[in-house]
Order: sequence, then structure tokens, then C-alpha cells
Amino acid sequence: PPAHSRSDWIGPPDQHSNLRPIIFYVPPEESALERRLREARQEAQASNQRFWARHNRAFRQEKEEFIYSRLKAKGLEMRDESGQKATLNAEEMADFYKDFLSKNFKKHLQYNRDWYKRNFRITFLMGQVALVRALRWLRRRKKNVEQ
Repeated sequence: PPAHSRSDWIGPPDQHSNLRPIIFYVPPEESALERRLREARQEAQASNQRFWARHNRAFRQEKEEFIYSRLKAKGLEMRDESGQKATLNAEEMADFYKDFLSKNFKKHLQYNRDWYKRNFRITFLMGQVALVRALRWLRRRKKNVEQ
């Protein structure tokens, strides 16, 4: 982001996680509380990137293995005569999706728990930062009115 920017910048989707990375704005006079909030947001982003990159990699690999095994069982190759990648029908793929989700249910449950914990912490910190800023604004306003 340009040096004069005063906001977060959101990048294009990551090729592994499909999440859009964020470059967080760091104010020049960032308070300790604001720093804690930014760091909590950065950690949440990093955690989400790690989880979804691993998850998507496992999904793609297991999907390819599933397709290969089903095609092999049918006596087919991964590519047809014209060189196109062979595919399975929606019913066969539904079996894979169901199995994959069932197998990864506990991982998703743990991810969701962690996600909620992080977001409650972030929301709490955001509330604290908003309160401190509001009080600072009120003090400044009161000071300006008195002068």
C-alpha cells in the first residue's frame, strides 16, 4: 500500500487457501490496546490461512485419488481419447464429498470453535478500542468547549 494510506489493504485470493490476505494499517501513534487488536486480527488471519491451505490441499489430493480409483475400477484412464481429463458423474462425486466431510467433521468443529474464540476476543478488543476513542473524543470536545 502507498505510504499515505490510512486503511487496511485486501489482496487477491491466495492460491492455496482461497482467502484474501489483509495488510493491516499501523497508525503512527498506535496505542498498546490498538496494537493488541491488530495483532489478534493478524493471528486470526494467519490461522485461517493455515487451516484453509491445509484443508484445500488435502481436499484436492483426496479428490484426485478418489477419481483415479473410481476410473481405474471402471477400467478407464485419467484422460480420454481426445486428451480431456476424465470425470465422474455428480452422484459418484457426492459420495466423495460426503465421505470427505464426514472424515473431517472433527477438524471443522475444532476450527469453528477456535474461529469463534478468536472473533469474540477481536470483538471485545474492538469494543474497548471504540470506547477509548469515544472517551478521547469527548475529552477533546469538552476541552474545546471550555476554551
